[in-house]
Amino acid sequence: MFMSQHSSLKAAKKIVITRNVLKRFERIDLLRERGKWQEGDRAHGLPKTKPE
Repeated sequence: MFMSQHSSLKAAKKIVITRNVLKRFERIDLLRERGKWQEGDRAHGLPKTKPE
């Protein structure tokens, strides 16, 4: 039996939201690219970063 999808659910698939909060490993990768992270630095108390 075939069931159709409600029209309100179809519109939700097309919405793409960019995240403005990064996970810790993403912040470390970004800081590493910017040269503000060295191996051995603490992963707690990282400076605030904005995704590009």
